[in-house]
Amino acid sequence: MTEMMTTDVRAIMDRTPFDVSAVADLRELLNRDPSRYRTLREAVANIRERDKKDAKPETHLRIGVGEVLLGRYAAGYEQLKKAGDIGMAYFFQGLALENLQRPEDAATAFAKAAKHGYDAKAAELHRAGALRLTGHLDEARKILQGLQKQGASSAEFHFQNGAILAAEGELALAAGEFEKALAGDRDHNGALFQLAFINDLFGNDDAAVDLYKRCTERPPVPLAAWVNLGVLYEDEMRFREAEQCYRQVLAHDPNHPRARLFVKDCQASKGMYYDEEAEKGYVVLKQLLEIPVTDFELSVRSRNCLRKMNIRTLGDLTRTTEAALLASKNFGETSLAEIKEMMTSKGVRLGMALDGGERGATTHDHRAEPPQEVAPEVQALLNKPISELSLSVRARKCMSKLNLQSVGDLVKRSGDDLLECKNFGVTSLNEIRDKLGALNLKLKND
Repeated sequence: MTEMMTTDVRAIMDRTPFDVSAVADLRELLNRDPSRYRTLREAVANIRERDKKDAKPETHLRIGVGEVLLGRYAAGYEQLKKAGDIGMAYFFQGLALENLQRPEDAATAFAKAAKHGYDAKAAELHRAGALRLTGHLDEARKILQGLQKQGASSAEFHFQNGAILAAEGELALAAGEFEKALAGDRDHNGALFQLAFINDLFGNDDAAVDLYKRCTERPPVPLAAWVNLGVLYEDEMRFREAEQCYRQVLAHDPNHPRARLFVKDCQASKGMYYDEEAEKGYVVLKQLLEIPVTDFELSVRSRNCLRKMNIRTLGDLTRTTEAALLASKNFGETSLAEIKEMMTSKGVRLGMALDGGERGATTHDHRAEPPQEVAPEVQALLNKPISELSLSVRARKCMSKLNLQSVGDLVKRSGDDLLECKNFGVTSLNEIRDKLGALNLKLKND
């Protein structure tokens, strides 16, 4: 009988009393075999259906705890509010509220959990985390210092300490604390996510992918873990796997704006391909168009006419028409035929760039643009490093790929320029526009 109670999810959910010991057994079982989350969903549904006509506070407690463990926080919170003044009910309310982005209410719930007999150390550790999320780092740190002796060896203590260090920008020290948390509990989702995020920021993509994947293996999964893992898959051109990550987010939150946009990006990217031969051809053509006309064996008359017309490269000729050449003084049909023959031998023709038929044939010499004077205060804004904009990971990666170091570098680019960067979509573009708008700046052509 005892063996059944520790290995059967349904039996644990129906155990009387349904207390801290029962939930500990349930969590241990789920961590050992994540496939049993499916059984947990069925057990919660069965209890809900069985007791719907006469639901008692303990029934709401069972259903509420199960829903929170499944990551269905809103439903779990509603059930737990009906469970009465029970320490465990308040503790799981705190977990639900924290994940519903209500950290102040979560901190209150954790305090009530300790007051009503729940494990005081666990409740206080989680209250410290909720206070950290509200920005009260000093108060959170004070709680951890008070628990130093009794909780310093626990995974949750190292996680909360690392989270405070990360909030203060001490990422290297924070990573050390998260690793200690995982040494104590290899499935600690909070530590897995935070350590994955730090590796992501530092460009350790392989390590970040591995940690995010571990984070998503056991519910409840932070939605940000699915989103960030999807972004990394996109970087590796693994669009189908990226789309699956974003659809996991939409399964929990159908209106999640970033996930909806990223799914569309993936679907578009799956229909695209990289034509290596075409790209090589473009590079060769670009080099060809930069060849000076003086390198070709043209007659003196032709050279003089081209010089007078300020035609210096083969690319300049592709932007010139036959009529324009013939309109030049002393330039006749013989010179025209000579130039056309030379261009044909190189695989290009007069007016080609004006037709827009060849990539790379049109160029714009920005050096010819006169410098624009700006006010000192504006120049100071333009000199700010992009890091001060506090962009998302996806946007920062695009800035790095484009080698944009300052705000001034950024405003020289148009929205279309940025959208050409791999894995940079409309969401990131709107983010950058909002950041620049706060500085009264705009992208080029906006």
